[in-house]
Amino acid sequence: MPTPYAYFQGKIVPLSEAKIGVMTHAFNYGTAVFEGIRGNWNEEEQTVYLFRMREHFERLQQSAKILMLQMHDSVDRLCEIAVELVERSGFTEDVYLRPMVYLSSEQLGVRLHNLESDTLIFLTPFPAYLPEVARCHTSTWRRVQDTGIPPRAKVTGIYVNSALAKTEANANGFDEAIMLNENGHVSEGSGENIFIVRNGRLITPTPADNVLEGITAKSVIELARNELGIELVEREIDRTELYIADEVFMTGTAAHLTPVVEIDRRTIGDGRPGPITQKLSQLYYDCIRGKNAKYRAWCTPARIRVAN
Repeated sequence: MPTPYAYFQGKIVPLSEAKIGVMTHAFNYGTAVFEGIRGNWNEEEQTVYLFRMREHFERLQQSAKILMLQMHDSVDRLCEIAVELVERSGFTEDVYLRPMVYLSSEQLGVRLHNLESDTLIFLTPFPAYLPEVARCHTSTWRRVQDTGIPPRAKVTGIYVNSALAKTEANANGFDEAIMLNENGHVSEGSGENIFIVRNGRLITPTPADNVLEGITAKSVIELARNELGIELVEREIDRTELYIADEVFMTGTAAHLTPVVEIDRRTIGDGRPGPITQKLSQLYYDCIRGKNAKYRAWCTPARIRVAN
């Protein structure tokens, strides 16, 4: 029977033993950075493929630098630990890994300096995060800006902003939120990058629009360019441009590539995933399960021993 494990305080332990104290600084003040890494199950090969794992740990390192947190393990070491966690846990399904660097000192007081930090990783089974096609709502909550909490870093505390938007969208009958920046331009979803297609062109907001520079987004951009011959345009997108786009989709570690068929009760295109979205989706899903040899380097295998 699968048993989830965690990397906690320098050791691999059962997840049930990975516990922090209530005075832990990160628990009280959101002083932590994190990543999400997808492990995608390939039934034929009895293997979980960790998608672009190194890039995720490198981004974790960058986030830690922004918050002046010490990441004591190297990226190489964290990659080794992640594979071991997946193999020891033994799940024969899609999983989600959550690495985190956090201020572990049990001290109160608002600051980032003169505190100890630690790294943890845990994993859990993780099915689809969004429906196969999504209906979205433009949030009344604005995306935080770089002069407040830097969105280039995946800071735990910043996700209160995302949670407000997500709950507002769900309460109004939608699947996901779309957040605008302080200038009223499209930024991102509560946890996803946003793309539109207009007249055959693939368009997404710029990093200056307070978006997290997404690893799934980067992968889709490469697939669009290399396999479909479509170059990306990065520019500001207005809310109303979403309504008249030919296609809209979201990308993210949790959300994968999710077509958006309705925004603010306006139908996008003909109300179905468009041709470019469908082609990119097929390419992407083959890649993440190690089925596309050209992009096999994006995937790190974790072999699961299944008892007979």
